[in-house]
Amino acid sequence: MVKRLASRLVHRGWEFVRANGAVTPATPGAYRFRRLGEGACLSFPIGAIFGEAWIEIGAHTLFAERVSITAGMGPGLDLGPSSIVRIGSGCSIGRGTHIVGHQSIDIGDDVYTGPYVYITDQNHVYDDPEQPIGRQWPRNNPVSIGSGSWLGAGAIILPGTRIGRQSVVAGGAVVRGEFPDHCVIAGVPGKIVRQYAPGDGWQAPNVLPYPA
Repeated sequence: MVKRLASRLVHRGWEFVRANGAVTPATPGAYRFRRLGEGACLSFPIGAIFGEAWIEIGAHTLFAERVSITAGMGPGLDLGPSSIVRIGSGCSIGRGTHIVGHQSIDIGDDVYTGPYVYITDQNHVYDDPEQPIGRQWPRNNPVSIGSGSWLGAGAIILPGTRIGRQSVVAGGAVVRGEFPDHCVIAGVPGKIVRQYAPGDGWQAPNVLPYPA
């Protein structure tokens, strides 16, 4: 009886913490963001969040637990007049996802991700083979993900990637480069495996009119 009562109290307490720990436009944490649209919600527990003044989030975009969204190398930096991470309206960002921006990350409207997706516009370089890689200055390259796209669980979106509208990235894919609208990207490295052509339906890469 005592254990059952204690269990109920713990679960009710946790639900209270989750409900009150979330960040919404009605909570004080919202004011740190450049924009947090109506109906948007960052679920508690929240991952690493900093550089909010350079992060824009559209209306009704939902973040699952432990999602990290960062702008810049660390808290307290002046990153200039323009926003760095821009996430559209109606998105759903899966649990444990990391969105790490330093120059420019654009995520369109109605983009959905599975859990543990990693999106970044910065990577380490290997210009000097004698210098530890972690001490070499990283390189930035903007990222954009078109509206209506879906990123599967564990997908990695690397700097310089541009994904068109209504596209799918398969779970576990590692993606770099430019991809058109209405395509399916899979593999390591990520390549187009299917694309929708108006009038012809879904086509395999060997019949597409462009290099896959």
